[in-house]
Amino acid sequence: MGGRGLWRLGRCISRRLARSNPAASNPRLFATAPSLEPAELKKTSLHDLHVEHGGKMVPFAGWSMPLQYRDSIMDSTLHCRASAGLFDVSHMCGLSLRGRDCVPFLETLVVADVAGLQPGTGTLTIFTNERGGAIDDSVVAKVGDDHIYLVVNAGCRDKDLAHIGAHMEAFKSKGGSVDWHIHDERSLLALQGPMAAPVLQLLTKENLSKFYFGEFRTTNINGSLCFLTRTGYTGEDGFEISVPSEDALDLTKAILEKSEGKVKLTGLGARDSLRLEAGLCLYGNDMEQHITPVEAGLSWAIGKRRRAEGGFLGSEVILKQLQEGPAIRRVGFFSTGPPPRSHSEISSSSGEKIGEVTSGGFSPCLKKNIAMGYVKSGFHKVGTEVKIVIRGKSNNGVVTKMPFVPTKYYKPS
Repeated sequence: MGGRGLWRLGRCISRRLARSNPAASNPRLFATAPSLEPAELKKTSLHDLHVEHGGKMVPFAGWSMPLQYRDSIMDSTLHCRASAGLFDVSHMCGLSLRGRDCVPFLETLVVADVAGLQPGTGTLTIFTNERGGAIDDSVVAKVGDDHIYLVVNAGCRDKDLAHIGAHMEAFKSKGGSVDWHIHDERSLLALQGPMAAPVLQLLTKENLSKFYFGEFRTTNINGSLCFLTRTGYTGEDGFEISVPSEDALDLTKAILEKSEGKVKLTGLGARDSLRLEAGLCLYGNDMEQHITPVEAGLSWAIGKRRRAEGGFLGSEVILKQLQEGPAIRRVGFFSTGPPPRSHSEISSSSGEKIGEVTSGGFSPCLKKNIAMGYVKSGFHKVGTEVKIVIRGKSNNGVVTKMPFVPTKYYKPS
């Protein structure tokens, strides 16, 4: 890919990430407010390390975060797929719900069958509102019947905590036993790629060969008590590691040193291209408060028992959509011409406007344009030819299966 192609890739990712942060404005890229000065941005425990490694620091959700390092977003993406990338995602918000009623409380707010999870396992879920729309997506882990650990998106932190807190007070006023702790004392690292497990195994006595996708452990890593989840946002095998902030720098250095160059620090730019190739939603782009889990193609996240019983906010709307089908659906596309952008119009082959792109760009792995967006039901079938309008010009597109790049989650054979 030539220099101009790399520039387009970087600009496309910058715009997409900026849009995922609803309060972001224009030239200041990812700032949560136009008046926010760089000195006011929160810094993770690894900030100085990012700068030392040539990190291009940008404002995102009120934090100073690395967009990329000295290598390109293209190279970082390919390295993660071939070897491993280490992401600082400490801007995300981890929290624990505790108490004998923490599971039934959480089930009033999310679509997952949390009660049905075995201790030490987790799943993706969606917080919904009264209209069935998505407030946020989250990975939840059932540590035990009286302890739930979950992580919510950085850009949604304030509204999520306000939402959970308000419902918790109402729940407790009726005699429910639940409380929470926000893990601001911890940092969060994501180690992703085929070399993630071999490298991490050098730093823990936990047998990672018996630790599968979606599972959760509290375990010692590099001498620090960590929350370890086998999950990620890239489609690759990998881990999210919640570590006490005072130990985050030592753990990061240990991972990089033990890997002997196999693991590289990786920024938000590659994280976004990786998740798009994996067909994963970016909240604020591909999922918002007016989009239901069914419309977003996440019906699989709604537990079987929850489909029968409901009991979560907006369940009437969502269960009706499950029975009758939604009016719009999230789909993937390949396209010609310039990479599609968020808000690019999608029209049918006959010229009827049928939807809109929510995320799009040039795939570093496939070397072609990929995108996702919403179309009217009936136009969602794989192989449907469409037109994607970019800067006033129609370009050929075709609906395709997602993920665009096959996932490699570590599951029992």
